[in-house]
Amino acid sequence: MTSTPDSSGPLKPAVLPRAVELGLIGALVALAIVSWAITGDRMQGMDAGPKTDLGGLGWFVGVWVVMMAAMMLPSIVPMVLMDWRIRTGKGERGRAGAALGTTLFTVGYLVAWTGAGVVGHALFESLRALELAFLAWDAGGRFVAAGVLLAAAVYELTRVKDAWLTECRAPLTFLRDAWRPGSAGAVRMGIAHGASCIGCCSGLMAALFALGVMSIGWMALIAAFIAIEKLLPWKTVATRGVMAVLLILAIAVAVAPEDVPGLTVPDSADGGQAMDAMGTRN
Repeated sequence: MTSTPDSSGPLKPAVLPRAVELGLIGALVALAIVSWAITGDRMQGMDAGPKTDLGGLGWFVGVWVVMMAAMMLPSIVPMVLMDWRIRTGKGERGRAGAALGTTLFTVGYLVAWTGAGVVGHALFESLRALELAFLAWDAGGRFVAAGVLLAAAVYELTRVKDAWLTECRAPLTFLRDAWRPGSAGAVRMGIAHGASCIGCCSGLMAALFALGVMSIGWMALIAAFIAIEKLLPWKTVATRGVMAVLLILAIAVAVAPEDVPGLTVPDSADGGQAMDAMGTRN
């Protein structure tokens, strides 16, 4: 996903003072921690497993945006740091201008994920509205959930996944290709990076829906997978490891879902309580 580079000159990342780098990292981590706390409060008692009711679109989008901030901000630290370094190197309206541009870049990133959440909500609720008998958990529902997990595992091995992940792991290359000047350009670049991230993480997010999108535990696991794949130096080892875990989960959900730690089995007592809790918050 490239766009016309800024014609004002080559992108030369500046060397930031250590205090500035640590401050930026600290701000992103702090925002993620706050988002985790808010998410935990909003979603408490609402995990009904694979059959979780997503609620109304407005309510869901509000929760989803905070979820994405919690899950994704730590893994985009290298990209945000590089964006700030480039803006500083270009002397983009001084330190305040660089801070504003990088903030808008991050906002654009979350805008892209907001769009993905809206699409996910529409697809999930459309499928539920069909009321297909085979989706009942005691019929074929658990095999459908297992199939989504299996597809997510297979996706880890595809060239498409590898291409998106490679782009996400190369901040300087991405920013050189996608650079746009100004505030509007910063937002557009953030949206472009968000789109790359969605392509990279789509399988993992589908797995989250299959396990229970309102589960803090499964959220934490998927967020850990995303960070491992984006931040660790061993890309192949990371993707193969994530693939193996997803494959194990797929088999376990199909064969013995009640024995999967942290999985709320639909139509169980816990699942019923979660659906009731969701009904009071829609």
